[in-house]
Amino acid sequence: MSHDELTAAEPAGGAKPRVAVLFGGRSSEHAVSCVTAAGVLGAINKDKYEVIPIGIAKTGQWVLAAGDTAQWSLAASSLPEVAPSEKTVTLAQIGGEHQLIVASPNEVPQELGAVDVVFPLLHGPFGEDGTIQGLLELSDTRYVGAGVLASAVGMDKHFMKVVFEAAGLQVGPYISVTDRQWRKDAESVRKQVDRLGFPVFVKPARAGSSMGISKVDSLDELDAAIEEARRHDLKLVIEAGIVGREIECAVLEGRGADAPRTSMPGEISVAGGTHEFYDFNAKYVEDGAAALSCPAELPEEAIARVRELSAAAFDAVGAEGLSRVDFFYTPDGHLIINEINTMPGFTPKSMYPQMWAASGLGYADLIDELIYLALNRKTGLR
Repeated sequence: MSHDELTAAEPAGGAKPRVAVLFGGRSSEHAVSCVTAAGVLGAINKDKYEVIPIGIAKTGQWVLAAGDTAQWSLAASSLPEVAPSEKTVTLAQIGGEHQLIVASPNEVPQELGAVDVVFPLLHGPFGEDGTIQGLLELSDTRYVGAGVLASAVGMDKHFMKVVFEAAGLQVGPYISVTDRQWRKDAESVRKQVDRLGFPVFVKPARAGSSMGISKVDSLDELDAAIEEARRHDLKLVIEAGIVGREIECAVLEGRGADAPRTSMPGEISVAGGTHEFYDFNAKYVEDGAAALSCPAELPEEAIARVRELSAAAFDAVGAEGLSRVDFFYTPDGHLIINEINTMPGFTPKSMYPQMWAASGLGYADLIDELIYLALNRKTGLR
């Protein structure tokens, strides 16, 4: 794939498009979002775009943020965080334009000017789940990534599986557990899990970045794992363990009426010892804890099938912009879909950009293409 094929159109009048990079947020993945922003802010072409960093504090307040990428980088001893401020940023439609407004106590609000596109680098609830997308739709603002429904479905591992099954994609055995079910009849939940067989993985239904996930090898460990997951989300998904290799594929929306584009599949290998699975530390903190092989060492027909199924999953949820689709490749050659992530980790060393880099599309060019897609997508029903 050549970069010439993916060069974004010049803005009307030659003016730089104004891109608001939105990060932080109210979810437990606040720090991961900040790290993602550090990568994008460091790589985005500032000769081509006027970039406005906007942080969302854990309180939900929007603030003007520093463009210094070092402030938002992740260190093992420190997690980056957006601090609240007396000055609050809001997005409003004024005179037919999407304006950023800064408001401070006892001061006249200041207009920062029009915004052409928002790049919402938000992970987890209140950002990746359709909520921020709904706000942007209401303000008639273009944005990068999936819309309201696709974001909501992609965030909820239960309904994601329901949609995948309806589309004919194979998912592994699982149960969903609501807050009411667990509080009213915990013993019934334990029996259902026992029927799944061990090991199982207990997951918050609407969280990502491996937050709150536990591998459970016996019934004795189940309650503690459920309570840990419930700290992140009162709705859970409990999945039977699947023997297989973890294969991922990056998907990029096609231009116009073109089909979704897919990268070569990648495979994650996790170092032994403290990492039984691909957890938060392996993903973001410990260097060398996880490695990506791309293209994955698979038969050619399996590679083609991964790419075909990834595009099918993207279309099944109605995704736009970008997504990462994860599979298990079993010893007998079956591909079982694990999940779709509509706003995957997007640091330079995250799997999504790495797979595109290995497929011929570099990090800065990938950012450029995503902005192009957002600028050329109409708002509203589509």
